[in-house]
Amino acid sequence: MNISDEVLQSGFAVAPHVIDANTIEKLITVVTNADFARSSRGDAVYGARNILAVPEIAALVVKPKVSALVASIIGTDGRAVRGIFFDKTPGANWPVAWHQDLSLAVSEKCEVSGWGNWSMKAGVQHVQPPADILERMVTLRIQLDDNGADNGALRVLPGSHRLGRIKADRITALRAEILEHCCVAPAGSALAMKPLILHASSAAKNPAHRRVIHIEFAPEDLLPSELHWAFAP
Repeated sequence: MNISDEVLQSGFAVAPHVIDANTIEKLITVVTNADFARSSRGDAVYGARNILAVPEIAALVVKPKVSALVASIIGTDGRAVRGIFFDKTPGANWPVAWHQDLSLAVSEKCEVSGWGNWSMKAGVQHVQPPADILERMVTLRIQLDDNGADNGALRVLPGSHRLGRIKADRITALRAEILEHCCVAPAGSALAMKPLILHASSAAKNPAHRRVIHIEFAPEDLLPSELHWAFAP
């Protein structure tokens, strides 16, 4: 089964060797030093938003292997629409509860039927669209470190992306019905996942760095005419 079929069927797949060691080294320097909206506890940075505004990240999303992977899943008109950085360190290490990724980053607030739960995150408007919008998207989580069960690798419920938006009480039931999968992914690989798949992560048992560049991609025609992406190419 190829990557696109795995993502369609299971909601996720790991693609190996998407970026090389030299690119990893450069990106680690970028996420360490770039000026973007960071989240931290004390001196420990565990995340950052709006990273598509950084030139090196914008260049990453058009690299041939990245573009080819996105095209195989959502088509050749896919574009990067939001970028986030995640890490787990000894100073910033806690579990993330089971959830779906439901929000899109847009340029300004505009009332559209079926779109709601507006919020402001790091100075950018976010909105939750209908489930059929999210079904057409894909996320690549590009690994800058080896990502294993001992350092907080993502856990998913395979196939849950086909259930639409899932209420909290249903999440509890699904955890008993579906065997979770731990997404072990080596440095340089990309975990491709559908936004609606239920996912979580544990606190790292060995909290060395678990640096991930999370990029969301969408087809060119995804938004209604009233809305525009916050991060246009």
